[in-house]
Amino acid sequence: MDSSPVNWEALDALIIDFAKSENLIEDSSPPSSPSLSSSPSLSSSSYHSRLIIRQIRRSLEAGDVDAAIDLFRAHAPFVLEDHRLLFRLQKQKFIELLREGTTEDRGPAIDYLRTFLAPCALNAYPEAYEEFKHVLLAFIYDKDDQTSPVANEWAEKRRYEIAGLMSSVLRAHLHAYNPIFSMTLRYLISIHKGFCFRQGILSPISDLTERLLLEERDPPAIPQESLYEAQPFDEVDIQALAHAVELTRQGAIDSLRFAKGDLFQAFQNEICRMRLDAAMLDELVREYCIYRGIVESGVQTLSEPLKGNPLESGCYSTQDSSLDVDYSSAKWSNSETSATTDMSSMRGTDVELRYASDPANNLEDCSTSGSHQSENLRLLRNRSHVACERSKRKRWRGRHDELDHISDIHFNRCSKQEVSTAMQVASATISKAQQGVENINGEEKCEIVLGMKELASRGMAAEVLEEINALDPNFFAQNPVLLFQLKQVEFLKLVGLGDHSGALKVACSHLGPLAASDPNLLKPLKETLLSLLRPNEDALVTGLPLHALGTSLQVAFGKRLGIEEPQLVRIMKATLYTHTEWFKLQMCKDRFESLLRIDSLKENSTPVLTSLASSKSNTESCNLGSSQVTISSTTRLSDDGGSPNQASSRDVICDENAILKVMEFLALPRADAIHLLAQYNGNAETVIQQIFA
Repeated sequence: MDSSPVNWEALDALIIDFAKSENLIEDSSPPSSPSLSSSPSLSSSSYHSRLIIRQIRRSLEAGDVDAAIDLFRAHAPFVLEDHRLLFRLQKQKFIELLREGTTEDRGPAIDYLRTFLAPCALNAYPEAYEEFKHVLLAFIYDKDDQTSPVANEWAEKRRYEIAGLMSSVLRAHLHAYNPIFSMTLRYLISIHKGFCFRQGILSPISDLTERLLLEERDPPAIPQESLYEAQPFDEVDIQALAHAVELTRQGAIDSLRFAKGDLFQAFQNEICRMRLDAAMLDELVREYCIYRGIVESGVQTLSEPLKGNPLESGCYSTQDSSLDVDYSSAKWSNSETSATTDMSSMRGTDVELRYASDPANNLEDCSTSGSHQSENLRLLRNRSHVACERSKRKRWRGRHDELDHISDIHFNRCSKQEVSTAMQVASATISKAQQGVENINGEEKCEIVLGMKELASRGMAAEVLEEINALDPNFFAQNPVLLFQLKQVEFLKLVGLGDHSGALKVACSHLGPLAASDPNLLKPLKETLLSLLRPNEDALVTGLPLHALGTSLQVAFGKRLGIEEPQLVRIMKATLYTHTEWFKLQMCKDRFESLLRIDSLKENSTPVLTSLASSKSNTESCNLGSSQVTISSTTRLSDDGGSPNQASSRDVICDENAILKVMEFLALPRADAIHLLAQYNGNAETVIQQIFA
């Protein structure tokens, strides 16, 4: 099965919002993703409300109905005012009293029956009194009798059913929906499973999806009685909801009734009924966050004080990720700067530490050679940017105060062994780096890759080339497209500075020969040279998405060092691909893809040249800029959701009303309805007559 490229920046935003919303990371700022806050109906609900729902669910699953009722009384009294819900709670409480007591001691259960359950059964709902009389059989049939007429009442699964029902009701009334990434994942995996089943193919991610998305769903919330006579809903909305979340037509109607006709609220209610393994999801998110440098990995890294460095005696010292420069041995390239500069004041900037032009005035107090000093300070300068970025990482706190069980399974592929918080990566000095990647351990490799990503994202192409060539001189020979991209950055930076001569030198020495060996690079080379006609300071920003380049470099160089992509990315690639293919079969646009930000996850934010690069080297070296983009572009849906050929074919043979009519009368998926209409010239009445003939 093919896979689709993923917009890593969009995925980062969704993951960070999820982690903040679920209180998984230590961060004082609220979830503030623009894509989420722009829609009030999708804004992350209060963490406190979701925590209450989880506490109520756990109480009911444990059979502690009294604790759940206390929580309802304190936080959601409307539940106890709804006699339909109250009757279900009281019936479960009656069963729990019988379960706790002995055959001889039924007094508490009988008292509860008389005082609470019987009066409530009279006016809960029409079938309640019959259910009341049926549950009385629990007095005479033992809880272990699996053949009794009340075996279902005794079954512990009934606890989970009522817990799920109450969760559905509370979630909708309190608008305590799951974070948007959680809903998106549920939806994409559900479509992926359906697509694989329909097409008769094996899923390449079944090892993950079967454990992540659970088979059971929470029961649907009950519409208010006053809504049973609601106005009929648009058939388009009914079918869209039914097929999006695998409901019957009547189930979709009931869901729309409960949501008072709001299609998107009904969709959220239904998608949140699907259940994910929370512990597994948290670990997948944590692995992704470590890979992307969003959270700390639990190890000290290159931002820690460098020990054993030959420059430590008087030339510089490091403490708390800051750098104090001794101007008797080195000074900043800006000669007007006279005061000692603390590195913390330079975070987020591209300040470079350079030597003064006169060697006699520099490093005279240091014992090592000038070339060695220069190499050491070069690495220190580059890593100061990495240290700055690392200081922004959050601390992973997990869901310890919310869930009783936390999975011990870790998916962090940066290290095959358990990460040790005591490990010092400070020993990865320049001399060790120059020995090659074989002598670098897993934790150091993760930090090196993140460092390269950060340098590339800042447009520091020369530094990236220097660092990678020192570690792996053959890397760019095997990844010429990435080399071309980095030289593009150098070219555009020089153009932005007005140094046309230097820019042309880069083009002649590097860009031209690379394009000559790969015809796919000729067009991006021409586009790059056009920047000479429009020189400005923003040439680099407008010419090349640096964050996408940083991600491409992270993926390619990470693989070279044996660091695989996160498991979560595997899931997203496969499910985004099947999402596209599924709606090609349906010949329509997904009504909910913008709601769940699926469209932004599919957006191509790759560097300019990679939209054209279909060479094998690019496929291997640059994940975001592979031939998958070409595949995606040739299979991209038209504005109404279908591919161009499919869309025109559909317009000829049938219209939307005919499709909906066949779907409604025959309870068929959209693709099957279109297939039948194609056989009968788009005539819905003829299709229906032939089926029932």
